Amino acid sequence: MRAVRRAQALLALATGIGQQAAGRAVGLGRQAVSQVRRRYEAAGWQAALAEAPRSGGPPQVDGPQRAALTALACTPAPVGHSRWTLRLLADKAVELCLVDAISHETVRQVLKKTSCSPTASSTGASGR
Repeated sequence: MRAVRRAQALLALATGIGQQAAGRAVGLGRQAVSQVRRRYEAAGWQAALAEAPRSGGPPQVDGPQRAALTALACTPAPVGHSRWTLRLLADKAVELCLVDAISHETVRQVLKKTSCSPTASSTGASGR
């Protein structure tokens, strides 16, 4: 869909209207139209329509690891603790070889995406 809008913007620019009018016509901002035009002029239509690489790294934890981590958080807390903490979960996940390494912040992000309450006193993890 984005490639179609970029192509429509190039066609609109070819009619002689300005970048702002072309953007309004196809639903893109002036800056986006300007970038498409620049890429078209520099490297042709294939480069103008192509997706640019996006920033960000690959996911740190895959689906089965997320499931195992969530299941671990739902187990009873270790002896001597009233509930799981994020750091305890991270350490236990490494100890059980669920992951090679994981930070407590990543554990928080994984558990945040679950429907259970991660800070409940009976199950889950505490931010403490």
